[in-house]
Amino acid sequence: MRTALRPARLAALAAVAALALAACSSGDDDATPAATSSDTASAAADAFPVTLKNTFGETTIDKQPERVASIAWGNQDVAIALGIVPVGFAKANYGDDNGDGVLPWAYDALQKLGATGDKAPQLFDETDGTDFEAVNDTNPDVILAAQSGITKEDWTTLSAIAPTVSFPTVAWGTNWRDMALVDGEAIGKKAEAQAKIDEIEKQITSALATRPDIAGKTFVYTAADKADKSKLWIYTGVDARVQYVEDFGMKVAPSVAGFSELTGFGGYISSENADKLSDADILVTYGDDTTLAWLQKDPLLGKIPAVKNGAVVVVPDNTPFAASTSGPTILSVPWGLDKYLDLFEAAAKNVK
Repeated sequence: MRTALRPARLAALAAVAALALAACSSGDDDATPAATSSDTASAAADAFPVTLKNTFGETTIDKQPERVASIAWGNQDVAIALGIVPVGFAKANYGDDNGDGVLPWAYDALQKLGATGDKAPQLFDETDGTDFEAVNDTNPDVILAAQSGITKEDWTTLSAIAPTVSFPTVAWGTNWRDMALVDGEAIGKKAEAQAKIDEIEKQITSALATRPDIAGKTFVYTAADKADKSKLWIYTGVDARVQYVEDFGMKVAPSVAGFSELTGFGGYISSENADKLSDADILVTYGDDTTLAWLQKDPLLGKIPAVKNGAVVVVPDNTPFAASTSGPTILSVPWGLDKYLDLFEAAAKNVK
């Protein structure tokens, strides 16, 4: 289910601007100059050695990595957003619209870094799991996997290749902020990662201000399968995509916590119990322009008030947009934010 349906730089600039203004308004020749790129590089190097804790133990990185590899969903976006071209990362296996294995926001950022074509990073095919041999072939200094579902055995194998940063607590439960901070710290750019987070949070706040109907609504995030209507997949609050929706001032419907079938990031419930989701103002699911109609016609799923009211957000399945919201990162969130909020605002207007 995971593979099929994935999962303030402004502040820094303001600080630099303030220093510049102070220098211009003062005749003091001893005014402190703005930080240079060499100062930033030196500060990053001084951050090492660093030890990061994760579910399986501790990862110590002795010096700033020069060769960064990543696996699983989205970790490469952290490095790329912070100006580092990975030596290799996982090939996109969901939402890849043109078959190049790189999602559009990552491609655009790599292009700005001059890392496309014959200079593009190696892509790891994770169709059958982590390709340890391919990762090893890139000779990395660090492996980023803060958002992943790797096992302790996987982590041990990867750690034999290079220090590997795994998820802090729960498989597939690292939200876009924590992914940025954990992976960012591993490459000596935690402060820059926080600046990106600050910038994105301002974007979210600004975008929500023009979509007032979203705030305070309850929701349930699902994957409904037209080929098997007997069950409904529900993502829990552990999942990163659910945590992303919570950033919009929305709350997971309390009924979700009452399903004992749901463990980790999600699980199936019987469609016969779908009526228990009556406290969800909005239902989110994957599909196409026919999805709402068949949900409403279904004798069981159609009983869910959100479905009956048309308060449904249908994320176009297996598209770049679906990938941007299923595995949110500091690159993908700005890329798809406005479209995503438009869908929620439209659904919220149908809440009764």
